[in-house]
Amino acid sequence: MTSALVEHIAAGEAATCEVADLLSRLQSTPTGLSSVEAAARLAVVGPNAVRSNRVSALAVLGRQLRSALLLLLALTAVASFVLGDHNDAVIIGVILLASVGLGFVNEYRAQLASAALHSSQRHTAVVLRDDAATQIDVADLVPGDVVPLVLGQLVPADLRLLSVTGLECDESVLTGESEPAPKSVGPVAAGSALADQAGCAFMGTVVHAGAGTGVVVATGAYAEFGRIAVGLGEREPETEFQIGLRRFSVLLLQVAVALTTMILVTNLVLRRPLIESLLFALAIAVGITPQLLPAVVSTSLAAGSRRLAQRKVLVKRLVCIEDLGDIDVLLTDKTGTLTDGQISFHEALTASGSPGPDTLLHGLLATETITDTAGGSHVGSNAMDTALWASAGLTAPIADSYTRLATLPFDHERRMSSTLVADPDGDRILVVKGAPETVLDRCTDIPSRAHTVLDGLFAQGSRVVAVASKPAPGHADRLGPQDEYGLSLNGFLVFLDRPKTSAAKSLTRLAGLGITVKVATGDNQQVAEKVCADLGLVSGGSVTGTELEGLDDEQFSEAAIRATIFSRVSPEQKARLVKTLRAHSRSVGFLGDGVNDALALHTADVGISVDSATDVAKDAADVVLLEKDLGVLADGVTEGRRTFTNTIKYVLMSTSSNFGNMFSAAAASAVLNFLPMLPSQILLNNLLYDTSQLAIPGDRVDEEQLHAPSHWNIGFIRRFMLFFGPISSLFDFLTFGLMLGVFAAGPELFRTGWFIESLATQTLIVFAIRTRRVPFMRSRPSRVLMVTVAGVLIVGVAITVSPFSADLGFTPLPIGFFLTLVVLVLSYLVLVEGAKHVFYSEPMRYGPVVRWRGHEHRIHRRAARFSTPGDLRVPTSPAQGEPVGELGHGSG
Repeated sequence: MTSALVEHIAAGEAATCEVADLLSRLQSTPTGLSSVEAAARLAVVGPNAVRSNRVSALAVLGRQLRSALLLLLALTAVASFVLGDHNDAVIIGVILLASVGLGFVNEYRAQLASAALHSSQRHTAVVLRDDAATQIDVADLVPGDVVPLVLGQLVPADLRLLSVTGLECDESVLTGESEPAPKSVGPVAAGSALADQAGCAFMGTVVHAGAGTGVVVATGAYAEFGRIAVGLGEREPETEFQIGLRRFSVLLLQVAVALTTMILVTNLVLRRPLIESLLFALAIAVGITPQLLPAVVSTSLAAGSRRLAQRKVLVKRLVCIEDLGDIDVLLTDKTGTLTDGQISFHEALTASGSPGPDTLLHGLLATETITDTAGGSHVGSNAMDTALWASAGLTAPIADSYTRLATLPFDHERRMSSTLVADPDGDRILVVKGAPETVLDRCTDIPSRAHTVLDGLFAQGSRVVAVASKPAPGHADRLGPQDEYGLSLNGFLVFLDRPKTSAAKSLTRLAGLGITVKVATGDNQQVAEKVCADLGLVSGGSVTGTELEGLDDEQFSEAAIRATIFSRVSPEQKARLVKTLRAHSRSVGFLGDGVNDALALHTADVGISVDSATDVAKDAADVVLLEKDLGVLADGVTEGRRTFTNTIKYVLMSTSSNFGNMFSAAAASAVLNFLPMLPSQILLNNLLYDTSQLAIPGDRVDEEQLHAPSHWNIGFIRRFMLFFGPISSLFDFLTFGLMLGVFAAGPELFRTGWFIESLATQTLIVFAIRTRRVPFMRSRPSRVLMVTVAGVLIVGVAITVSPFSADLGFTPLPIGFFLTLVVLVLSYLVLVEGAKHVFYSEPMRYGPVVRWRGHEHRIHRRAARFSTPGDLRVPTSPAQGEPVGELGHGSG
């Protein structure tokens, strides 16, 4: 079989095959493919991706044209042109094009920014190629590749397992089962359910325990997860904000339909021309809807991602910005976030507390290190081992004179590492070091002062490692957990990791943002409590991993909510804590940087890691901090909330002012013997106003608006519209009276006067409505917003005196009008300020917290790790076992 005919094999079918038969069918070996063969297969099968980052200008344009009101207005304008009213029809057409173009340009730019963000994130997988392990882009995996699996890793494709060592996978994203699935290498019976296919590891699932190796049988849309992800489509599930927005749009549509119908009937009763009446009614309907909202939201998110990058926060997807702002619980590790993360060796003590050079020697013998034979240096597999060798001094050459015969590495179940060594005389010794609690449990004849010394060290906040040993004459050159008993306690190694000076301020900032901080650490309970107390973190209590093990679900849930510090917890317990907290919180963030944090990072609503983290942790994260600092995270949360708040500003301003103006137009059309504003003038007014609001994404936000996650409250927005809209109408009616009573205005002068007054009140009111404070004096808007509003006002006035003003139905206004306008606008702003105090004096009523991040959200979040800038390859039929050479391109 040639690579051109290599086939994807459904996982269900692969699970029934013997390993040797399957490798033969895939033309692969246990050592994988050659690079040349893999490249040839990639050219045939396409990328291992379920999402495409390709930006389609036509798709963006289609979303801009999707408004039924816009299309109906365009058709009516065409009808008007056909019936001979060329001037108005052309003007309306130009304004519609400008409005659509403005939204298209801004949304398209935001889409390009999002695509660039995706392209900058590289998700990798380790594969065996050319008989060696190599790291490649996950999109480059092909059937026949052999992939090693390690703890916390996201399985990169559907695999038939070749070997396993205690391998378990969290398959809840596929099966909904909360318990991890144990894996084996034997074949299963044909027709077995996905949850029973123990011989396969599936794309998108997470390695929960153990390790293994598997051969890729299906990639991209041919994998079980890929089929589901592609079936859901590219579009992310609606966020709470988007759900609220959609419901509110329905309300606006109902209002628009009611106004349109009333205006149309009124104008027909008054025997005005049908086309003119229809154009006017539709222009009113278009004017009341926030047409540029998609562009404002996209622009806000794109601008937010740039500001976050400046603040050393990288988001992998734009929607992560909203996720960050929504966090109300943060579970974090201790090292490097609450402490400096610069672990230094302080001293070696005997079990009775006196200086212990032998303790240091035995500690060096039990380290997990790689020795550089050329330079003679020792590189530890963890920070403590590295610090110990760096301070070894004259003890280092003595340790080097011992011969290492066997090692048993550290794991989170035993919490210790062991080494079998031979001293210079050839005598064998087993040396163990690890968490004092577990090491002491395996010792005999513990000195009476040992526990007192240990408690004193913990009370000082020191990190302590216990060292024990025993003679091992004739012991075989291999170790198992059963050997780590009957030990003699040598003493304690004391390390320092001082509290980070900036952490106290960062914790205060997070508390001010309404975020509950909890600490999950592998360190001792007393040490964690001391560090948290020194930093002023108010504790609701602490629980150890051992105590958590004995709790049922209800008790575990109570402990997770109540306690602040979780010490000596395993990776599985961290993930369970996150899962439990998610059931009782709006959004849970988890900050971690180690392999043992990957499970919790995958489980959290927002997985947060750091640039210096392990590859597995960074791959699992949604957000990467360039500095491991809670202050940087607080910046990210603030930016997320700022983005949401500025979007809400646009909704409040556009709906309230548009509602007021359109209500005024509807009322005026019923009592005047001419249209109060021409359809083209209404659309032009709306276009200019929307243009002024494009600066809102970069506006400043008042500090109190960031104190808690923002909630979409449709009731609040409806009340805001109905409360402030009529105030706008009141000043419109005053303008009508002035134009008719004082300036004896005809249709052209009346329309021009109201056009300017309407534009001025709509744009200037942004400065009052954008804040609950007194504008300018206690809350300064951004400079860009001020310049944009002023520019729009100048353009609006200039249009009424331009050479083409007559074509638009305008005429120059007298100086007296502008003097009167200043008084009107100032009075309007003062009245709105008073109304704000009345409106906000009533307490906000929020419904219960609703979690919108469900199963579909998690599938989309995980699918983002399997993306390509090009087209996707999707099955042309439900059968997965067809030759991939027959596949076509699909857009996904």
